[in-house]
Amino acid sequence: MSGNGAPKLAIDASGIRVTIVAASWHSVITDGLLAGAERALKSAGNSDYKVVRVPGAFELPLAASLAIQNGAEVVIALGVVIQGDTPHFDYVCDAATSGLTRVQLDTSTPIGFGLLTVANEKQALDRAGLEGSKEDKGAEAVEAAILMKQLSFK
Repeated sequence: MSGNGAPKLAIDASGIRVTIVAASWHSVITDGLLAGAERALKSAGNSDYKVVRVPGAFELPLAASLAIQNGAEVVIALGVVIQGDTPHFDYVCDAATSGLTRVQLDTSTPIGFGLLTVANEKQALDRAGLEGSKEDKGAEAVEAAILMKQLSFK
């Protein structure tokens, strides 16, 4: 599992304008990711963030871009795409990942990547931050994005 060896990062998110954009597909999983992201933000001193729900993973890049245009200093993108029997999985995963990368690089705004791209529902549940999950990718996305916001090259 990818969580082996993952660091637990201490962050201070106070005073940072954060928007969480979360897909609506697979609500148990995305709600778990969202809860993990919210727990991480609150424990890092930020309870004044926005949550925006979008239809699916494909819509995450545009929602991230709009959030930044509306003042977000950090965006947390959450969702899940579960592989099926068609190439749809590949197209959606590539479009969402490439789109979020493009928005992040074009705006120099950190985007926490909490999009699960998995082979089956069990893999998603293992990463969703739910009771019994092995990982909390929602919280990890927050930690990474906040640390990137505070990155200094001085």
